[in-house]
Amino acid sequence: MTTTMSRRGFLKSAATTTAFLYVGASAQGAAAAAGSADAMLTPFVKIDSDGNIFAIVKHFEKGQGPATGLTSLIAEELGVTMDQIGYEFAPSNPALYANTFFGGFQGTGGSTAMANSFMQYRQAGANAREMLIKAAAAEWGVDAGALDIQEGMVTGAGKSAPLGDFVAGAAEFAPSENPRLREPSEWKIIGNPATRRKDSPIKVNGKAQFAMDLHLPNQMVAMIARPESRGGVVVSFDDTDAQTIKGFIMAQTLPNNAGVVVYAEDTWAAIQARDMLSVEWDMSGAEARSSQEIRDEILTALNAAPTYNVNKADQAAVKAAVDGAAQVVEKTFYFPLLAHAPMEPLNCTIEQTAEGKIVLHDGCQAPTGPHMAYQQIFGLPAEMIEINTMLAGGSFGRRATPDADYQVEAALAFIMTDRSRPVKLVWTREDDIRGGYYRPAAGHKVRIGLDESGKIVGWDHHVAAQSIMKGTPFEAMAVQEGIDHSSVEGTADGPYMIPSMSLGLTDTQKATSLLWWRSVGHTHTAYVMEVMMDMAAKAAGKDPVAFRLEYLQGEKDQARKAGVLKLAAEKGNWGNPAPGNVQGIAVHKSFGSYVAEVVEISGNLDDGIRIEKVTAAVDCGIAVNPDVIKAQIEGGIGYGIGHAMRDQITLADGAVEQYNFPDYEPLRISDIQAIETHIVASTEAPTGIGEPGTPPSAPALANAIAQLDLRVAELPMTENGVYFA
Repeated sequence: MTTTMSRRGFLKSAATTTAFLYVGASAQGAAAAAGSADAMLTPFVKIDSDGNIFAIVKHFEKGQGPATGLTSLIAEELGVTMDQIGYEFAPSNPALYANTFFGGFQGTGGSTAMANSFMQYRQAGANAREMLIKAAAAEWGVDAGALDIQEGMVTGAGKSAPLGDFVAGAAEFAPSENPRLREPSEWKIIGNPATRRKDSPIKVNGKAQFAMDLHLPNQMVAMIARPESRGGVVVSFDDTDAQTIKGFIMAQTLPNNAGVVVYAEDTWAAIQARDMLSVEWDMSGAEARSSQEIRDEILTALNAAPTYNVNKADQAAVKAAVDGAAQVVEKTFYFPLLAHAPMEPLNCTIEQTAEGKIVLHDGCQAPTGPHMAYQQIFGLPAEMIEINTMLAGGSFGRRATPDADYQVEAALAFIMTDRSRPVKLVWTREDDIRGGYYRPAAGHKVRIGLDESGKIVGWDHHVAAQSIMKGTPFEAMAVQEGIDHSSVEGTADGPYMIPSMSLGLTDTQKATSLLWWRSVGHTHTAYVMEVMMDMAAKAAGKDPVAFRLEYLQGEKDQARKAGVLKLAAEKGNWGNPAPGNVQGIAVHKSFGSYVAEVVEISGNLDDGIRIEKVTAAVDCGIAVNPDVIKAQIEGGIGYGIGHAMRDQITLADGAVEQYNFPDYEPLRISDIQAIETHIVASTEAPTGIGEPGTPPSAPALANAIAQLDLRVAELPMTENGVYFA
């Protein structure tokens, strides 16, 4: 691409390619005229009339750090400090802000934010730098090659001026197809452990605006009465008692009959009024099974032949190899349903502008989903739907569903009004834990054969699980030859070089509503793989680290996994715990990243155990923001261990029995005494970090507990013989 290409032609080409870089678009999307002092030099870099610089962040911020990470990339390449740049969340516009790993879909998930955007944002920052330099060179009559931008100042050739002075001139130049990216030796922000999060100060001083904080003038609060079990529908309702609540406005059945929506002047009035409703439900199509029935279905499936041969192995030959081995190590595992339980319960606000636009204010994880749904619900073109993405207080996958569930609820609640007042939909935590979406239940049955020297000669592995993707719009993309990869990821596709391995899969009937949960299938596959590797090492009479390394002798993939395993063992003082303590270790690859963890515990099974320390090593490619990486590893460890310790969702006649944090208890700060994270220096492209800390955490803990002669194969641990002091 050259500067002679017309701006119109460039815009047209950018809309149909993945370049996504165009010149001089204003914040309102129109081309900026020459002389304008407020422009976007690319869709990702905006400089306003006061010289304020903003990174336009296309991945929403739920605590995982893209507001810092993506801003860092712009700042580094543009040549400004982190104090000189702010950030804004991108509007819903997949033509410009699609997650290119998701095709034409704009969304955040799968730990893809940095991996997807690393080069895109660096090129955007570099292009903005080059365009500003060209404008300065033209104004000063000097060679552009003699200029650079450092700390927000265009300098060189004996001259210096703030970059804001050249924004209007920069809009006259087209971006380069291959702008010069700064060399790693030039980096001041990328990889700097002193770089701090952009969103921390506002969260500390109270200026941060989460979706729950939004209160529009004259808004109504809507809450929905839902059936005890998913799938029930409204027959009728009586709101006579609800009408006695001060602030109650009205109640109506949702158009899809999935619930009764109560409108009130404030949240408390809505809660009270909803509790006063009398609703008759038709439960003939609702979930009616108990947790025990679901467990029995999965275990029964494991004892039959698998439906799918995932890795196309000769299953009979693998079975024969295991049956004829000198030793056979075997175990059956079960994993219950789990809720996401973010700290900020689900909510969003919807309004209609005087021009007829529908505006959704939401901590929106996947804008394309509700945007498309709203076009259908309101019968409007895409340009008449606007999504204002706000901060979200956690998600773990819950805020992105295949059916845009809570955003659609809000739209249905709004469309039943005269649209003169905004409607804020609020879920309580009880609503979400009892009526939300869950990590599916799953089971594994594994048999490993070892020869006389302790080497693996066969690995027979059967997974029975409830498919997340089947029956959703993502089935065509995520299910191949009947196999939902999210049910088995982290097993046969892992870096271990295991000879004669067979992996089978059987789908079991879905329970309530299923959804991806932090690290998706890796939440259970890593547990099984790492516990079984420990059991095999013990049967072989070998050290668990040395045994694993025997199966990591291949090329780059194996070397990187072996690298974090060795580093965690070294930093965790593997084999030399404090007197009276025991250790466990696990290592896993997920979302392109490699994480190993050593868990050291004290105590015993009679008096209770205590997690003294978790030592983690992570290789996620170039460490853009080490502080964010450490925070995400710590959070992932806490999330994984906390749920494995004591959490499960259980059903009685199809109804969820848990209500809130007292009976679905999150990790307490006192549960883990210390976490230490070590980052492998790397020149590889950045990979995921939001989820990879979770998978190895629970098996590392389980392998430590196994040193006390209890092998935990069914979760949660507190329901299966483990007491935490």
